[in-house]
Amino acid sequence: MHKIKVLFLCTGNSCRSQMAEGWARHLHGDIIEPYSAGTEIHGMNRNAVSVMAEAGVDISSHHSKNIEEVRDIAFDVIITVCDHAHENCPLFPGEAKHIHAGFDDPPRLAESIDDPEKKLDCYRKVRDEIRDFIVQLPEVMQTA
Repeated sequence: MHKIKVLFLCTGNSCRSQMAEGWARHLHGDIIEPYSAGTEIHGMNRNAVSVMAEAGVDISSHHSKNIEEVRDIAFDVIITVCDHAHENCPLFPGEAKHIHAGFDDPPRLAESIDDPEKKLDCYRKVRDEIRDFIVQLPEVMQTA
């Protein structure tokens, strides 16, 4: 069976796109072959890894990738998960559907918070919003 190749694109490929890739593999790995990349490389965000592990999704083996590393893959769907990536999404060859699903940036939400647990709550909020989007992704892709 042909799996749908989906690219989750963000600015730094450190948090939101990594969470989306992890959720897609966890929830729909039977029908979706997920990838993630960024317009830049920022490295993996340890708080993103931590809150995903809390939810039972291990993304600790992921690494931050630049879009150039996945340019030769024939994606069926490209999903931008931040406004910057949406506005600066490079052109890909082929017939990929483009979907924008913007999510808040957890590090930005947490930057003025001193309490470590409250910082993690920012990541948990976005993690759960991304999960809710990914749960519905098969239907979203059909209507896009």
